[in-house]
Amino acid sequence: MPDRNSQIHRILSFEIKQLRENDHYSPQAQIDALIQQDPTTRAEVIAIKSGLVVSGEDELELLALRSEALFGSGAEMGEVKVNFKETIRKAAEAEGKYIRQTGGLGNYGHCKLRVEPNRPGMGNEFINDINGGVVPREYIKPIDQGVKDALELGIIADYPIIDVKVTLYDGSYHETDSNEMAFKFAGSIAFKEAARKAYPVLLEPVVAVEVIVPEEHLGTIIGDINSRRGRIEGIGSLAGSKVVQAIVPLAEVLTSSEHGRPTYSMRFAGYEEAPPPGPFDQDAAACANKPRSPKMGTGSAAADLEE
Repeated sequence: MPDRNSQIHRILSFEIKQLRENDHYSPQAQIDALIQQDPTTRAEVIAIKSGLVVSGEDELELLALRSEALFGSGAEMGEVKVNFKETIRKAAEAEGKYIRQTGGLGNYGHCKLRVEPNRPGMGNEFINDINGGVVPREYIKPIDQGVKDALELGIIADYPIIDVKVTLYDGSYHETDSNEMAFKFAGSIAFKEAARKAYPVLLEPVVAVEVIVPEEHLGTIIGDINSRRGRIEGIGSLAGSKVVQAIVPLAEVLTSSEHGRPTYSMRFAGYEEAPPPGPFDQDAAACANKPRSPKMGTGSAAADLEE
């Protein structure tokens, strides 16, 4: 039986919108109750501005149907969708500058970032490698926050970026016009520029599938798995039937077949590179806000505003 305390992989989700207003009716509490009723259900509910997002693993379609029956016309139910991710395949560097001056005090933020792939499963990592005070300490955290915001927005198809190491290694500031907001924007700009040059790819969740099928239909099942971009990991025998073990993209997961009514189980197996959603031109993906070279100075004012 699945352990509720173990990590829930948010590989599937659906939204509930247009929630009805009722002090005695809590949609989130109702769905939480449904989850608790079934010990095999691994899902969670998150509140957003437009309603709720229900995320989880292979029981989500069932949960969506039960929730739809619960809410009826009181809410708009979204379709169950697969949650993709993004990552990068090589190292790259870029600088980001946010410079605005419209009279009086302006805004100046400038940083240089290096991005590189992190080990799969290690998550995202931000490293401060600033020496000599070229970027004051109070602006490091805003740069980090700008990077985090950009990571959530993605580069290819608006999916979160995972397993990336980001190093802040240089930058500059203005004695009077630098502020946290400017450095936050600079961090976001620099990361987007670097990530576009770092060969970004789309990742999709894959599941380990075990299919039990009569031997005479083995070839059909193997063909079905291959047609769904799956790969066979092994074939065994069990009580006169064949047991096929395979890795299949969740978006292509096996459905019921008329050939001998196979039974199957599946579990989350990780993320793998997926076919791109469309052409992605690395050269044409340069950031629209092209960074400008700072006028470097010395002492506390490490840069002057450009006209």
